[in-house]
Amino acid sequence: MHTVEPESVGFSSARLARVDAAMQRYVDRGQIAGILAMVGRRGRLVYAGCFGQMDVEGGKAVQFDTLWRIYSMSKPITSVAVMMLYEESLFQLTDPIARFIPAFKEVRVFAGGDENKFETVAPVREITIHDLLTHTAGLAYGLSPDDAVEKLYIRRLWQSAGFGRNLPMDKVVESIAALPLAHQPGTAWRYSVATDVLGYLVQVVSGMPFEQFLQEHIFDPLGMNDTHFCVPQNKLDRFAVNYGPSPTGGLKVIDHPSTSEFARPTRCPSGGGGLISTAPDYMRFAQMLLNGGELDGVRLLGRKTVELMRMNHLPAGMHIWDDPSTGFGLGFGVLIDPARSKMLGSSGVYGWGGAANTNFWIDPQEELIGLLMLQFMPSGTYPVVPDFRVAVYQALID
Repeated sequence: MHTVEPESVGFSSARLARVDAAMQRYVDRGQIAGILAMVGRRGRLVYAGCFGQMDVEGGKAVQFDTLWRIYSMSKPITSVAVMMLYEESLFQLTDPIARFIPAFKEVRVFAGGDENKFETVAPVREITIHDLLTHTAGLAYGLSPDDAVEKLYIRRLWQSAGFGRNLPMDKVVESIAALPLAHQPGTAWRYSVATDVLGYLVQVVSGMPFEQFLQEHIFDPLGMNDTHFCVPQNKLDRFAVNYGPSPTGGLKVIDHPSTSEFARPTRCPSGGGGLISTAPDYMRFAQMLLNGGELDGVRLLGRKTVELMRMNHLPAGMHIWDDPSTGFGLGFGVLIDPARSKMLGSSGVYGWGGAANTNFWIDPQEELIGLLMLQFMPSGTYPVVPDFRVAVYQALID
């Protein structure tokens, strides 16, 4: 893959080589099977490196066209689709979601108890589209076994409703609306299925299937020819194996292309986590955002819309997870205090990651994009993402 001379865009070649060393260590230790890293600056690809294997058992090395499960890196794509419709004045961000999805008219808020017996109260106000974009709606995900509402999501959505690929989008969203909110809308940040609801909103407002909207309005215009909800049969040989830690050490296969749900058609394309993609495809998407909504003469969003998306929309005192350095925009996290993050970066860096440790960030101040692709779960087991980020930033010399 063609890259420019690092010094031509303000990088040190010698220092950028530290990315190689940092990524190769994970492969050499047997912690990660394979990694693909890319760095872009000022519209040029300055670094691209492949390490290890996409299929250890099959002896297949990582390639630049390897297909990866990007999971929650689907969320920024869905959010861009929402904002494209917003630009057509088809809704306002302050509009109640129930105006477009009536199932949310009867939503209730959890008020005590456990997953077996609980009380609810009426919401103080309705859930808005803005709440969904910022994960402040009160929806949940089923991520914590210690939280009553999260347990309800596990039992009634993931286990009973067949959330994933079995039910059509409207039925899945109805199941979500029937569950109690974890908190009053707008009062807290909680990672959730909100972006899946937004995918259905795109379908309702646009009048076309969600996957068709993405294909016609984002993937085709940007030339993202390898981004899909279902891996085509003729591309299965490029689809990476997903690994996890083996109890006896090393790696174990947790999702193989031959049996993966991503290789089967879905009735519910997940806007929150259902896409597979390649590094070159996602780099084009990220570059469009860094360019203010345009790439190679194709404009998806207006400059002011992208500016709004990458601002921190959380009120003072609210942040994501337990990280006071980071807020949330319309579809991705936003770094608001680099010093508190204890990580190299700039104020205003935005981006997101996926459950299999894929990650991207965009730094408008430095005109920089970092992109990391690998397939290892659970996320955050190893500090591969922060190691990559440090290796990239320390190589800047202008």
